[in-house]
Amino acid sequence: MAHHTVRNGYQQLTERLNRFPQGAPPSELLYEILKMLFSPREAELVSLLPIKPFSAETAASRWGLPLSQAQRLLDELSGRALLVDTVNPRGQLSYVLPPPMAGFFEFSMMRLRGDIDQKVLAELFYQYMNVEEDFIKDLFTKGETQLGRVFVQEAALSPDNALYVLDYERASEVIRSASHMGVGVCYCRHKMEHVGRDCGAPKDICMTFNGSAESLTKHGFARLVDTAEGLDLLAQAQELNLVQFGENVRQRVNFICNCCGCCCEAMIAARRFAWLNPVHTSNFMPAVDPELCNGCGKCVSACPVEAMSLVSANNPHKPKMKMAKVDQELCLGCAVCLRTCRQQGIRLEQRPARVITPMNSAHRTVLMAIERGMLPQLIFDNHALFSHRAMAAILGVILKLPPMKQAMASDQLKSRYLEKAISWGQSRISV
Repeated sequence: MAHHTVRNGYQQLTERLNRFPQGAPPSELLYEILKMLFSPREAELVSLLPIKPFSAETAASRWGLPLSQAQRLLDELSGRALLVDTVNPRGQLSYVLPPPMAGFFEFSMMRLRGDIDQKVLAELFYQYMNVEEDFIKDLFTKGETQLGRVFVQEAALSPDNALYVLDYERASEVIRSASHMGVGVCYCRHKMEHVGRDCGAPKDICMTFNGSAESLTKHGFARLVDTAEGLDLLAQAQELNLVQFGENVRQRVNFICNCCGCCCEAMIAARRFAWLNPVHTSNFMPAVDPELCNGCGKCVSACPVEAMSLVSANNPHKPKMKMAKVDQELCLGCAVCLRTCRQQGIRLEQRPARVITPMNSAHRTVLMAIERGMLPQLIFDNHALFSHRAMAAILGVILKLPPMKQAMASDQLKSRYLEKAISWGQSRISV
C-alpha cells in the first residue's frame, strides 16, 4: 500500500506537469528522475500547485498547511531550483513551477552539487531524452510554435542586412536590456560528460535572464554577471562556433543557450526532426558564391545541424573540385558557417517570409496550448477557472490570432462565451 501511495504522488506530479504545453511524457524513466528530485510528499504537494504564478498564501490554501509551514517548504523547493521565486511588479514574492525544459530538469545540472548523484541523474536524463526520444519529440515538434529560436551572429551581418534585424533578434540586446543576468553550467554538456559523450566546448557559458536569473543566482545555481561580462561570454561563444539558441519570445527572454551540435538537445532535435521544424530559425539564410568557394569543407564541419554539404562544382577543368551547398530545409540561419569561410564565399540573404516571434511567454504559451489541443487545461487549472485577469490575458492573445487559430481555440473549449467574445473582439478591431 505504501509503495502504491508513493507511485501515486509521482503520477499526480506527472499529470500536473502535462497540463502545461511543455510537459513530460510518462515513463518509468521519468518516475525515476522525479524520485531523485522530489520526495514523495513534495511530489504530491507540488502536483497541487497552479500553473500561473502564485503566492505563499495560495500554496498554503491548496496544501491545507499553516502559512509559515508552507513558506518554509516553498523556500526549500526554490533553494533546489524546483520552483522559481521572483518579486512581482507589485513588490510581492511569487512562485511558479517551471516546466521540465527549459526548467527544472536543466536547473538540476546547472551547478555541481552533492545533495543528489548527478551522474545517475545524467544517465537517466540521457536515456529519457536521447534514447526513448518521446520527450524531445513532444517538446520540439508538436504544433507550429516552438520553445526556442536561433539568434543570427551579428558580426556576420552586412550593413544592409543589419538594417533589418530588430532589437529582439539580437542576442547582444537581450544581454543589455536584462534586469538580471546569470551564467551557469551547460546542462547538455554536463549531462553528456557523465555519460562520456561531451565535447571540448566550455560548460560555464549558458545564460539566464530576468526573473529566471534573479531566482537562480539567489540560490547559487547561476553566477550573477554584469553586461560587460555577458557580452564577453557571447563573443567567446561565437568565436567557438556555438549557436545562440534562446527563448522564443520578443520581450524578457529568460534564457540563451550557447549550443554545440553534438551535445545540445535543441541541435540534436533540429537534425533528428528537421522536417517538423523543431527550432525557429533566424530571418536569414546563407548563400554560397560558386566563384569564391574552394570546397575546403570548413563550413560543413562547423554546421551544427548538418545543413552544409560538399557537392561537385561541375567544373569541367577540375572534375574533382567540390563546393559547399546549403540545405534550406535544415538551415537554422545562425551564420556559424560564415565565420569559418576564409574565402568570404558565403553571404547572408533574407528569408522570403519573415519568421514570426511571439510577444512574450504568455503569448507563446497560449499559442502552444491551442496548437497542441491543451487550451482547456491552461484555462481550467486544477478544475478551477483562472482569475478574471488571467482569463482576460488569454482572451487578449486569442483575439490577436489569425481566424484559423481562433477557430481552433473556440473548438477546443466548445464555448459560446468564447465565440461571442471573439466575434465582439473582431467587430471592435474592424471599427
